[in-house]
Amino acid sequence: MIAIIDYGMGNIHSVKKALELYGAKTKVSNNPKEIAACRKIVLPGVGAFGDAMEELDKQGLSAIIKNEVKNKKPFLGICLGMQLLFEKSEEAPKRKGLGLIKGAVKKFSVKNLKVPHMGWNQLKITKSGCLLLKDIPDAAYAYFCHSYYPEPDEKDVNAAVCGYGIDFSCVVCKGNVYGAQFHPEKSQRIGLKMLENFVNLC
Repeated sequence: MIAIIDYGMGNIHSVKKALELYGAKTKVSNNPKEIAACRKIVLPGVGAFGDAMEELDKQGLSAIIKNEVKNKKPFLGICLGMQLLFEKSEEAPKRKGLGLIKGAVKKFSVKNLKVPHMGWNQLKITKSGCLLLKDIPDAAYAYFCHSYYPEPDEKDVNAAVCGYGIDFSCVVCKGNVYGAQFHPEKSQRIGLKMLENFVNLC
């Protein structure tokens, strides 16, 4: 069973449908006990970093996420959900992130480029052996929609980067923690393959 955390700010239906394509049983929940009972966890997200962390903290979900990650449960953050893995964000300087990966989330500030970064762009795979990217070719296209990007302190957690004025981290792998800045559920064959890889973990 894969828990899809519902804290009021995620693209729940599309992610649920995509995971179930590969035989996964899913449970959409904001109940810490139900989430803890599942074998894997997905944290989708759209919207603002500060609002999302406020909801996770208020609903007691931050604590259960940290505990289950500590217990080596596979965990995937998608789009804003990936940004929430980090310690902080320029979008909400006073609000702490989950801190599962050291680093910060920063705003695009590249001249002559539109923000948000929206549309199809290429992945440059930088870390071999990341199970989330198994059988995904270098330079594959994925669909993005974001104004902020994560910047890990530990560069070896980068599994793939994307170029938009700068090279930014778009896939991270650290132990049992995974993150994708793009929307796999909107990225057609490549995105669905990534979700299939997550379903097949362990």
